[in-house]
Amino acid sequence: MDISPQTRCTAFAGPRRIASGELRHVALVTRKTLDHGAGRPILVFDDKTSRLIELDLRGTVAELMQRIEALGAGVKRPDEAPQATPRSGPGRPRLGVVAREVTLLPRHWQWLGAQPGGASVALRKLVEDARRGHAGSDHKRDAQESAYRFMSALAGDAPGFEEATRALFAADEQRFEEHIVDWPEDVREHAQMLAVDVFKQA
Repeated sequence: MDISPQTRCTAFAGPRRIASGELRHVALVTRKTLDHGAGRPILVFDDKTSRLIELDLRGTVAELMQRIEALGAGVKRPDEAPQATPRSGPGRPRLGVVAREVTLLPRHWQWLGAQPGGASVALRKLVEDARRGHAGSDHKRDAQESAYRFMSALAGDAPGFEEATRALFAADEQRFEEHIVDWPEDVREHAQMLAVDVFKQA
């Protein structure tokens, strides 16, 4: 997961929200809460994906902040493609293009080869067109998955969880609200915040 000191996140101690904002702020509040005896495990969620963020809270506050500030500094994700080296000589720049293997049928290669600019240009145009055409549905799906991930972690045993989940993936806002009404306030409000883009796209 790609995180940085500016990553927006929210920390919960059980069903109680204890901090929300940039990771550097949430980490400090989490550390202070633990120092005063939280009583319950604290979970920190990425506000965009609802994936859990693991914090190393050992040592002094200064050491904690040093570790937080170092996050994302020159560290590549395992799935991140290597960047192409910019061309220094004459000719067209590489524009960060990365070469990878693509397997197609002969008729596909024939069609691509006949396109203006060749196969690579045609493929890039096809991908960009598809991205634009599916942007709305992709955003809705990401929001559904994020809300479901959070709900499973903090409301998996709550009344109405299964019905709320079905309503979430059906983009039925009214049913969703009906089934989460009895959840703890902080959990309910955060789930509603995550689901906003689901119902906006419905």
